[in-house]
Amino acid sequence: MLISDIDRWLALRRTGGYILRNYELHLHRFAEFATTRKDTFIRRETAVAWASRIRGVVPPSRFYQRLVQLSRFLHAEDPRHELLPDRYFPEPRRRPVPYIYSPAEARRLIEAAYSIRESGSILPDIVATMIGLLFATGLRISEAVALSRGDVTSDGLIVRRAKRGKTRLVPLHPSAASALAKYMERHPGLGTDHVFVSRQGGPFSQPAFRRAWSVVRERAALATYSKRSARIHDIRHTFAVRALESAPRDRGRIGEHMLAVSTYLGHSYIADTYWYFQHTPKLMAQISAACRREFERGTP
Repeated sequence: MLISDIDRWLALRRTGGYILRNYELHLHRFAEFATTRKDTFIRRETAVAWASRIRGVVPPSRFYQRLVQLSRFLHAEDPRHELLPDRYFPEPRRRPVPYIYSPAEARRLIEAAYSIRESGSILPDIVATMIGLLFATGLRISEAVALSRGDVTSDGLIVRRAKRGKTRLVPLHPSAASALAKYMERHPGLGTDHVFVSRQGGPFSQPAFRRAWSVVRERAALATYSKRSARIHDIRHTFAVRALESAPRDRGRIGEHMLAVSTYLGHSYIADTYWYFQHTPKLMAQISAACRREFERGTP
């Protein structure tokens, strides 16, 4: 009974665009464990006992939270399924503090990419163009390498099969659109529809870009802190922070700006966008000033 309920819940969530990799494997294992305890409904004691048995790289909290989501769905249909308490297991880690690149550092990265020398290779042009595109759009690296020529339109980039299987349109600044068009003219990509092409004629891969990124980052001589080097994904963080810093001061327009940034980045929840507010002194100062204005006006 539990397995059929699990499969029904997963099918429903996937119609909403969620991929949910390995969910069947883990939740079916829970159902088998519950069956050995003669449970036909979700029980807190069984859920905690099952998650506590898990050993490996992935922490028990990750598996337990999946059961929490499932319990909410099933409890709404049948109260005999117990509602599991949220965050029963402590989270083992937090999101790493992002490295926010300055405009000068962004330029140094692109210059460093062009300094890569390989005989007869277009690698410098590929890497430099990709880095520039990431800074201009905030794309995930997986989205950038997957771009096809048909995805580059006069309205912007069509990002397909993004996180949770969604598709979105990413408008381009005229300077970014021009740079990308010139790159595509220089490299027509004969025999493939991909924008970024490897020497073998296939799509330029994430591992290939990450190898080049290590060289570029070292040559750009970026500052480091907290014993952690600046990451590729921090370019996306930088784009989000700069976009939020440009928010209008008018209270009525701030919400519209936040929604636009969240949609542009491809976030499923606007709360994912709020997280970026804490990462630069400028943003924190803006929040502090806005709160002070509202308190002085007496606005609740």
